[in-house]
Formats: sequence, C-alpha cells, structure tokens
Amino acid sequence: MTDESAEKTTSSDGSKGSESRTPGQLAWRRFKRDRVGVISAIIVIAFFVVGLAAPLIAKLYGKNPYTTYGINTPGLLGDNGLPAKANGGISSDFWFGIDPQLGRDVFTFLLYAIRNSLLISTGITVLVMVVGVVIGITSGYIGGKTDWFLGRVMDILLAFPQQLFFVAFTPVVISLFVAPTENTPTWLVVVSVISLLTIFGWASIARLLRGQVLALREREFVEAAKVTGASPARIIFKELLPNLWTPILIQGTLLLPTMVTTEAGLAFLGVGVQDPTPDWGVMIGYATNFYQDDITFLCFPGITMVMFVLAFNLLGDSVRDALDPKTNR
Repeated sequence: MTDESAEKTTSSDGSKGSESRTPGQLAWRRFKRDRVGVISAIIVIAFFVVGLAAPLIAKLYGKNPYTTYGINTPGLLGDNGLPAKANGGISSDFWFGIDPQLGRDVFTFLLYAIRNSLLISTGITVLVMVVGVVIGITSGYIGGKTDWFLGRVMDILLAFPQQLFFVAFTPVVISLFVAPTENTPTWLVVVSVISLLTIFGWASIARLLRGQVLALREREFVEAAKVTGASPARIIFKELLPNLWTPILIQGTLLLPTMVTTEAGLAFLGVGVQDPTPDWGVMIGYATNFYQDDITFLCFPGITMVMFVLAFNLLGDSVRDALDPKTNR
C-alpha cells in the first residue's frame, strides 16, 4: 500500500478514514462528539424509562396517584385544604408533597403523568409520521391528478387554525359516542385526541416529503431503476426511502415535543385527558387554582415538562446537524 493510500484510509489518530464508513456511521460519530446532543439524549431516555417504569417505581415507593391521602389521614391538610407542612407537604413520606384539597401523592401522580403524556404523544407522532410519509411519497411519485387532489387536501388542512379546531371539535367527536348525561371513558378521550391530532397533523410532513420526492424522481438512479423494469414499490422502498430518512428523522424529532405541548394544552383547557387521570396538562391545570398559596405543586409538572421539551428540541438540533453536517446551528 502506498503512503497516499494509507493516508486515505487512516486518519491522524490511526482510525479508519471517513470514506470507508457508511453515512449512518459518520452521522453517529458526529453525534457522539456533540456534548449537548448526548446530554439531551440521556435526559430524553431517562424520561421514557421513568415513564415506562412508573408502576414499578410507585410500587417500590409504596403509594399510588389515585389515593387521597390528605383526606384519609388527618393532619396532612389544613383547614383551608392546603398541605399542613411547608413546601407543599414535602416530607420523607411524600417526596414531592401532596396536592391541595385532595392530598394525593404528587410524586406518583407525576410519574404517571409523564407516562401517559409520553405514551399519547409518541403514539400521535408515530401515526402522523406514517400517514405523512405515505401520502407525501404517494403524491410526489405518482403525480398527476393524484398529486393535485392530495395537494388540495394538504392546503385545506394547513389552512385550519388547528388549536382552535381541536378545542372546538374534541367535545363534538366525544359526544357522538357518549350521551351528555354519561361519564366519558378515558380511553375514548385518548382515542379522540390521537385521532384528531393525527388527522390534522400530517399535512406539513407530507408536503415536505412531496417536494423531496418530486426532486428525487427525476434523478438518474430512479430513471435507471425504471428502465430495468423495477416496480413502483421497489423504486419507493429501494431508491426513494433511503434518501428520505434524514428529513423523516429530523421531522420526527421536532414533532414529538410539539405533540407533548399540544396534548398537555388540550388537557389544560379541559378538552383532553381529565382529572383524575394523571397527565402533565391535568397537573398544571389543577395547580393553577392554587399557585398563589402553594406554588410547589405547579413547579414539579412545569419544570419536568420544560426539561423534556427543551432536551428533545436540542436533541432534534443535534440529530439534524449529525445527519446533515452542512447545516449551521
């Protein structure tokens, strides 16, 4: 091997040259060098682990989010319904204190709130990405009348004031299945929220991928695949999708924190998950009634949600920079 060849295959630190690595390996190597991205990833993973392990943690802790300890145990709540002890009733028995009026354990309620909020938001994100990817690729690759029709659907959906629409139509959708005099099952509320956010959330992803596919379908490698008699399915999965993973991953990392705040906002406004089901929005909405007298109860859900959303946004930036090093933060 010549010296020139050795220089091409070996970097100054003796490691493999970048030309012998796959794009995925190069992206992973760039990501590992980004301290902000790594720390953000650790925080995000920790939130998901805590959420998934909430029942186990609560069992080891010895409490649950539904028992009204303050009502059942004299002395925990004062005559005004607020925790008798300082700082929201924080003690060795109640690590994060108890909530006003009912005296539920804030620590376990927060664990289950993280669990429910992340599960709902992740489900919405996955469905939105799947629908957006399928429709975006279909619209861009097929073209013609199909592209025109799907394009008009995207325009209509993007024209809606989505937040107002969610607030107005979530109760309407629920009323189709439950009479006003009946209690609304939690599962129906969750299904309604997921369905509405999915139906009205895929258009921006689809439009982005449609533009990418329109540019890719005219490239030489796609034309060569058509000449060899490759089926449309093979062209999409073997030629187009490998070139779309970068925008798909970037959009996914940016979408999840948006869905977390949107779902929490709906619960806060009373049209999403409702008390006593634990949820970030439920906790913040309930805590706003007592923040002047007991700010502690508001701090825990507020701080944890901000931490998660901020960490995931920073993670999304790091993923974008790792996949596309030409971008500048």
